Amino acid sequence: MSRKHRRRIRPPVPCSLLIISHLLVLAACSGAGPSSEVDEAPDLSTGTHVVLLGTGTPNPEPAASGPATAVLVDGRAYIVDAGTGIVRRAAEAADRYGAEGLTAARLDIAFLTHLHSDHTIGLPDLIHTPWVGEREVPLKLFGPDGTAAMATHLTAAWEADLENRLSGQQPATPDGWRVEAVDIDPGVIYEDDRVRVTAFAVPHTGWPEAYGYRFDGGGRSVVISGDTAPTAAVVEMCAGCDVLVHEVYSATTFRDRPPEWQSYHAQAHTSTVELAELAVRARPGILVLHHQLGWGATPEEMVAEIRAAGYDGPLAYGRDLDVY
Repeated sequence: MSRKHRRRIRPPVPCSLLIISHLLVLAACSGAGPSSEVDEAPDLSTGTHVVLLGTGTPNPEPAASGPATAVLVDGRAYIVDAGTGIVRRAAEAADRYGAEGLTAARLDIAFLTHLHSDHTIGLPDLIHTPWVGEREVPLKLFGPDGTAAMATHLTAAWEADLENRLSGQQPATPDGWRVEAVDIDPGVIYEDDRVRVTAFAVPHTGWPEAYGYRFDGGGRSVVISGDTAPTAAVVEMCAGCDVLVHEVYSATTFRDRPPEWQSYHAQAHTSTVELAELAVRARPGILVLHHQLGWGATPEEMVAEIRAAGYDGPLAYGRDLDVY
């Protein structure tokens, strides 16, 4: 059996309790569920789907690529963040789910939440690898102040490669290496015939600008928090959204962290207890945990922390290549 048929998702079903594969309890299910070993491969060519390309953190965890998420709307991929391994993870998802929009040549629009290295270290990959894979159009890139400068520096760093491919014998599209980068402000920052993308400011340590994003299109709404301390902006932007992808850390193991790290994480990220309170107010169709800092806590324990803090809605512990 080919790899792309090994992991599949269940079509939307009404239910009061659903346990799927490694993903934990999903109560009162509504909308698409996560990837699992069940009946049919998902059809990602229509409607709106979220594919977790990487759920990792700055820590080099073998099972989790760097943070990156794809929102597919009627087959077209909109990428949020560019962590380690992004293009190969997208290729794996394309093969596994038959998602043409995730093939390298189709990766042509992306949004950065902030400029921390774990969210941007895959940007050279996203700029250059799809060009080698015959992307014909420039990469459209949106992000906080400094995004355009970063894109300029990254194309300059590969100047010798560009010269070799453009002037040598290797066939190359003339514009696929280019980047059309925009430093954004909060508000609607992108719109086409499939989707409208709204950026909203979130607090993340000393960054003067960090953003979350809301995607509206294909009959669903998706909110991606980015890295953030607890903020009412997520509640306001979700407001019953279909999928909320939110970063999180364990409130239990946090207590064992050194004081200097406790100070940092309390200002930079959102604990399980804090996320439970936010999710109660935001009322997402499903809450997907992402960029999880467990420090030894198991997925089951982190989900239990959220449940104990009062959130009883649909919930999943996200892993690379899960689909919602």
